[in-house]
Amino acid sequence: MRLVTLTKLGPYWLALIVSLLCALLYVTGLFTPSIDNLLAYRRSDISDGQWWRLITGNLLHTNHWHLLMNLAGLWVVLFLHHFHYQLKGLAALFILLCLFEGIGLYLGYPQLLGYVGLSGMLHGLFAYGAVQDIRRKMYSGYLLLLGVIVKVGHEQFYGASDDVTAMIGARVATEAHLVGLICGLICALLFFMLPRTMLTKEKA
Repeated sequence: MRLVTLTKLGPYWLALIVSLLCALLYVTGLFTPSIDNLLAYRRSDISDGQWWRLITGNLLHTNHWHLLMNLAGLWVVLFLHHFHYQLKGLAALFILLCLFEGIGLYLGYPQLLGYVGLSGMLHGLFAYGAVQDIRRKMYSGYLLLLGVIVKVGHEQFYGASDDVTAMIGARVATEAHLVGLICGLICALLFFMLPRTMLTKEKA
C-alpha cells in the first residue's frame, strides 16, 4: 500500500529531490561559503575547465526568497504538465535543460560573469511542457507558449520587476530566461528524434 502511494508521486519525486537538494545547498552555503565558490556559475572558472558549474549554478540561490520563488515555480510547472512525464525521462530532461542553460549563457552572453538560480531552467521546462500540450491537441498549450514568449520578450526590452530584484537581492538575469525558453524549445524538437516513451507518457 505504501509502495503504491510512493509510486503515484511519479514526476513529483523530481520536484521533491530538487527542492531538498537546493535547500541543502542554500543552508550549507550560509555556514560554508566555499560551497557557493565551488558550484556557482562563474565564467572565468568555467573557462579554466570547471565545466560542472554549467549545471550546478542552477541549483544555488542568492537568498531564501529567491530559493522559495524558484522551488514554488518548479512545483507549479510540474503540476501543470506532470501527466506528460515519466520520472526517468523528466530527470534526464531536467539535467539537459540545466546543461543547455549554462552552455547558452556561456556562449551567448560573455559579459555575464556570474549566475545562480533555477529560473532559466524553469522557463525551458514550461516551454517544453506547453509544446507537449500542443502535440496532444490541448489548445491551452498555445496560450501557455504564447504567454511565456511574451513574458520573456517583454523582459528583454524592459527588464524584470523592481520588486523581484529587491526581493532576491540581485539583478534578475533576464537573459537566462531567454536562454531557458530557447533551450526548452530545442529539447522539444529533440524529442521528435527519440522514442516517444523515453521522455513523456503517451496519451492512453
